[in-house]
Amino acid sequence: MTNEHNGKRQGQHREAFRALAYFSQIGVTMVGTVLVGVLLGKYLDTLFNTKPWLTLVFSFLGAGAAIKALFSISSEKP
Repeated sequence: MTNEHNGKRQGQHREAFRALAYFSQIGVTMVGTVLVGVLLGKYLDTLFNTKPWLTLVFSFLGAGAAIKALFSISSEKP
């Protein structure tokens, strides 16, 4: 009975870690895509002297990419 109980507990821990990894993947993906958009926009703004327009454009593109990635991650089968 102890082995069965330990196996069940390990399965629950494994599922909890899997869920934590899934949610952290979503967070990192969303933050990463928006951050890349903002940084690329800032770099291009300083390069072409167009402050703040390219930062705004690439920020919105990064947010759009984050939403697309969210839908892509959520439609994957575990």
